[in-house]
Amino acid sequence: MPKLKTRKAAAKRFRKTGSGKFARRSALRSHLLEKKSAVRKRRLAGAALVHERDADNVQLMLPYL
Repeated sequence: MPKLKTRKAAAKRFRKTGSGKFARRSALRSHLLEKKSAVRKRRLAGAALVHERDADNVQLMLPYL
């Protein structure tokens, strides 16, 4: 069997948690930050979990993670 290639773009965006789920960055945190409240920006700063319906696709992109 040939080795599977990792999608490098996905490898930079996702990491695996201790329980085996995938973590991702929160959206809406890259620009236009002046109008967003400090509470909102703090909430967006933390990592979010990939939805369970999308986790299978992420697992296919990261076969050895």
